[in-house]
Amino acid sequence: MRVSHAERERAVDVLKAGFAEGRLPQPEYEERITRAYQAQTYGELQVLVGDLPQGPLAQPQFVPRPVAPMVPQTFLPASARTNGSATGALVCGILGTMVGVTAIPAVILGHKARGEIRRTGEQGDGMAIAGLVLGYGVLSFGALLVVLFGLVAVSL
Repeated sequence: MRVSHAERERAVDVLKAGFAEGRLPQPEYEERITRAYQAQTYGELQVLVGDLPQGPLAQPQFVPRPVAPMVPQTFLPASARTNGSATGALVCGILGTMVGVTAIPAVILGHKARGEIRRTGEQGDGMAIAGLVLGYGVLSFGALLVVLFGLVAVSL
């Protein structure tokens, strides 16, 4: 980021204080003053005053992030995709809580997705696990209802 005249003056003040305190010899002080007045960026000023007590030198408002080189999209690594079976397992698991019938596909898709994720490194393991938990939960609840209705029917 480019510096202003006031920021150059603050850097010169730090250099003057460093010279007055005996931290800089005369030739180095004069060279740094010259370079400070020619500085265009914060980095150039920081090199000149970085080894001196800063005192009132203002820090930049924000530190600019390094700019990534512009690379064509074809040369960038492919981002990891989410496994489709994991998405299907989660959707079937959620629907299974309402409909019940989709709990079986949720379990099947969840196991299939976890295997594919381990093999390919895709994302979506959490969705696959959620689909499995919902699917097994609905199936367990359904089995419990069948047992309870069976006991009621037998007792009648």
